[in-house]
Amino acid sequence: MTLAATQAAAHIDTGDTAWLLAATALVLLMTPGLALFYGGMVRTKSVLNMLMMSFVSIALVTVVWLAAGYSLAFGDDAFQGLVGNLDHAGMAGLGPDSVQGTVPTLLFATFQLTFAIITAALVSGAVADRAKFGAWLVFVPVWALLVYVPVAHWVWGPGGWILDKLGALDFAGGLPVEITSGASGLALCLVLGPRLGFKKDAMRPHNLPMVVLGAGLLWFGWFGFNAGSALGANGLAAAAFLNTLAAGCTGLLGWLFVEQKRDGHPTTLGAASGAVAGLVAITPSCGSVSLLGALVVGLAAGVICSYAVSWKFRFDYDDSLDVVGVHLVGGIVGTLLIGVFAVEEMTGGTEGLLYGGGLTQLGKQLVAVVAVGAYAFLMTYGIGKLLDRTIGFRASEEQEHTGLDLTVHAETAYDHGVLGHGAPVSASSVHSAQKAKTQA
Repeated sequence: MTLAATQAAAHIDTGDTAWLLAATALVLLMTPGLALFYGGMVRTKSVLNMLMMSFVSIALVTVVWLAAGYSLAFGDDAFQGLVGNLDHAGMAGLGPDSVQGTVPTLLFATFQLTFAIITAALVSGAVADRAKFGAWLVFVPVWALLVYVPVAHWVWGPGGWILDKLGALDFAGGLPVEITSGASGLALCLVLGPRLGFKKDAMRPHNLPMVVLGAGLLWFGWFGFNAGSALGANGLAAAAFLNTLAAGCTGLLGWLFVEQKRDGHPTTLGAASGAVAGLVAITPSCGSVSLLGALVVGLAAGVICSYAVSWKFRFDYDDSLDVVGVHLVGGIVGTLLIGVFAVEEMTGGTEGLLYGGGLTQLGKQLVAVVAVGAYAFLMTYGIGKLLDRTIGFRASEEQEHTGLDLTVHAETAYDHGVLGHGAPVSASSVHSAQKAKTQA
């Protein structure tokens, strides 16, 4: 073992490293979980396209992150707290001997990569059923570099202005993940316009068991998301873990209460959505609030988000799978409530309004929410418009009417007898059928 390796090993805590390895795997699992959650919510003709938009984000964001994203987000500040430097582009200087806190830097970088991946995938839910897959392949890496990476540096990076200058708190990603994805989703659904038949045709989830399975995988992975953000196997991780469980439960119950009171029926989709809303809201605050605060944060998100998902019909924006109503609104709720429920025993000093901290921290949280939301919306709108005017971002009416699965991917999720009863639909069978039709 080299001297450098010996010195590095002396600073690495094996327990912290083992926990963060597990947490990283849990967070990566959230993206396939999101794919199932979103896939069950769309109609049968676009299931595979929805799955693909999440899965391809894993590959696209990983390449961008390794090339420059990590360095720009977590490298030393290069310009007024806005972005990091490129010293670690291509992961330069981050060998197995490099240490971040008590864990290998490569592990820390991989853990943060999984956050970037799912944030990009979350945006896809706002434009389900109508986005060109080719345009999505271009959008994701550009968006990751220009939107996610700067915000991650602001909130978590060395010298980031929200962290160091403003002093707003965000433990696990209310600003870079939830508010950024929600505001970006709103921008993209405005760029693309509503789906054919929006507010006229029934667009119900085609597979609720798939939705619940996806929500369950998300909830499971969220423990890695939130408790892993402690970056160690310690008491703070345990508190964040319990807060995450508690908020998911009260979010679920709050949403069901609203449905029962408003509609007379507590629904399966409502239970899954309520749990996710609670988990979204506790993401920024799980390391800042007590258990009582976590219960209130989750409940508030479940109730507020259950109403927020209907705003798209009032304000005429087609947020297909409620990215705005759940992630943007839930992220805002959880981030702002830090200023109300933060406790010194969790934060190490900062206290919220209810614990004698006054309005100061709440004001800081509000500034961060507005800044991140506005930046993500404006940048995403600009990227989306540019792509729409150059390569086109909206699928054709024919593709949307027929379904993106068959027209884009030459597959279907279910056998509906497209090529005959009992014949599985695949790319090769579609091409064979088209060739035979041409020859005839």
